[in-house]
Amino acid sequence: MNGRLYFRQQIPRLLLHLSGMILLAGFLALNGNGADSVILILSVWIAALAAGTAAGYRRRKKQLDNLLSLTEQLPRRCLIAEVMEKPERAEDQVWYRILKTAGKSMLEEIGEIRREQEEYREYIEQWIHEIKTPIAAAELLCENNRRRIPRELLTELEKIGHFTEQALYYARSGQAEKDYLVREIRLFSPVHQAIAENKYLLLENGVRVEVGETEDLVFSDGKWLCFILSQLILNAVKYRSEHPLIRFRADRGENEIILSVEDNGVGIAESDLPRIFEKGFTGKNGREISPEATGIGLYLCRRLCGKLGIGIRAESSPAGTAISLTFPVSDYILGVREK
Repeated sequence: MNGRLYFRQQIPRLLLHLSGMILLAGFLALNGNGADSVILILSVWIAALAAGTAAGYRRRKKQLDNLLSLTEQLPRRCLIAEVMEKPERAEDQVWYRILKTAGKSMLEEIGEIRREQEEYREYIEQWIHEIKTPIAAAELLCENNRRRIPRELLTELEKIGHFTEQALYYARSGQAEKDYLVREIRLFSPVHQAIAENKYLLLENGVRVEVGETEDLVFSDGKWLCFILSQLILNAVKYRSEHPLIRFRADRGENEIILSVEDNGVGIAESDLPRIFEKGFTGKNGREISPEATGIGLYLCRRLCGKLGIGIRAESSPAGTAISLTFPVSDYILGVREK
């Protein structure tokens, strides 16, 4: 609380006391009281007034500071009226009621917005599931008529499928815990699945794939991990070099397993590297090489990795880019495997 402002607001009350002192001094003088008696009485009055004003300031400051501290600790500050003590002063009770009413109104509005968002998300998920059926049917028809269907059409169908999956995972990323199932899987199973789902894209662009397969096991959700790897493959193809190569390899640390996805593409500008996981950020490559880039792919990768407990980091140079996924391996998990 601002002390200067507090005492400024006390000026009318202090002026009232000053008027009372002047009237009292005049009354005492007219009744024959000596100057010493008048000064003594006024001094006691002034001391009591000063002590009362200072004590009131300290008490009020402590009360408001505690209220501010409590507000800062709340995860949702609009709930302050629900946890604060009901004040004793009449004017404070008015503000208390205003806060309660405003907080209740805000919670009702937030609840309505969340219901609308949930309904919209459910509609998007339902629509995506519906659209995936004709996409799969079109891919099957093309597979059965490869001689008459150009590979470019299969590649475009594959892209449509990827964009549909991206929309689905984006819609679900806010409530990922309702969809994923973490269990022990072979690390390279999702790798092979992601390569298979992007086979026409890789063939069309002449991308060579190297897989340094190991028998490592990790705890994760295979479907979500496959989606993350597909996004990394799409980026590697989008920003490929003249003779593109994507390499998958695994390294084991003391308490972690690291899956690296490396390419020999154009690389990422050093100034862009710290921001590539930000939503909507496309950087220099997005502006110059792929203007249609949305900056959603890597943002989704980081968000889903956070939900799955996977670390993700990027390293880049003019010779290419390496994205590393880090899977923690605890002593407890190692003990269970040994048994």
